[in-house]
Amino acid sequence: MDTNQILADLRAERNRIDRAISAIEELNGRAFALTRTTRSTSAASQSAGKQPAGRRRISDAGRMRIAEAAKKMWAERKKAGGPQRRRPMSAATKRKLSLAAKARWAQQKGKQS
Repeated sequence: MDTNQILADLRAERNRIDRAISAIEELNGRAFALTRTTRSTSAASQSAGKQPAGRRRISDAGRMRIAEAAKKMWAERKKAGGPQRRRPMSAATKRKLSLAAKARWAQQKGKQS
């Protein structure tokens, strides 16, 4: 086989794989995938006046809207009140729980040895 034919076949295979990867990434919601560009595609996009795709950036106004919405949400939650606090545990209950835990630990220690 001629080396030029081999190179043409490999480039075609690479393009097919790149298209498959792009399709899968779009399904996963990642349309910002790295793509290989050739001279013909980059020249065509430059002649069309398009800039290469990059990450989208949020504007200062957009960031302020999000911050204000978050502040409003937290203010409403604070106003509504949180969960009620539990009563403090009495000393007698603490002692019972402590003794029960110590008994469990001693039982486990007895099983291990």
